[in-house]
Amino acid sequence: MEATQKKIRPKNSGTKQLFDNPILERLSHTHIAVPVSMFFISGAILGYYAFTHTNLGNVAIGGLFVLGAITFTFVEYWVHRSVYHIEPTTEARAKFQYVAHGVHHEYPKDKTRLAMPPILAAVAAITLFTIFFVLMRESAYAFFPGFIWGYAAYLLVHYSVHAYAPPKNFLKQLWINHAVHHYKDGNAVFGVSSPLWDYIFGTMATMDKSKVSENL
Repeated sequence: MEATQKKIRPKNSGTKQLFDNPILERLSHTHIAVPVSMFFISGAILGYYAFTHTNLGNVAIGGLFVLGAITFTFVEYWVHRSVYHIEPTTEARAKFQYVAHGVHHEYPKDKTRLAMPPILAAVAAITLFTIFFVLMRESAYAFFPGFIWGYAAYLLVHYSVHAYAPPKNFLKQLWINHAVHHYKDGNAVFGVSSPLWDYIFGTMATMDKSKVSENL
């Protein structure tokens, strides 16, 4: 039997206890500066290693870095669409979806849950780097900094669109896009740091985005 997906009504304040265990509950929250600093510093160290301890030329390092950043935008889109918005066809899937992402849709202003917990993020990063290194060898030292700097930039954008008023420039579109996803159509506009893949895969909302300004 399929589990029914409940319509989540966003709350403009507060938080939600996810775990009875106080340690797990504490670890599910993080200040945004922790993962952002962690990944910017890690990327810088790996990039420095690419320049000083590999046979890669400067142009190759720059190209791999850009490729890594672009690759992250696709992974961001795919994970948000296919993992965080997984169809809750069973109770287990519904519980996973809520803990992984549904709670964020219910409490979008909770600043302590706008990023993956640092310990979990570090495990994921180490795992991904290992995979990239097996596939790319020393090129991973240039590719992965672009990837995790892309992630750090995504974290900054995601935090900013939830915590601050939109700027009065072209970046405002990122605020509008994410407001559409949260308040108008949760099955559209999955890109946060970039709308590129929404346009490519046809998930960019076609509604009048000016109508979402009251939620910004």
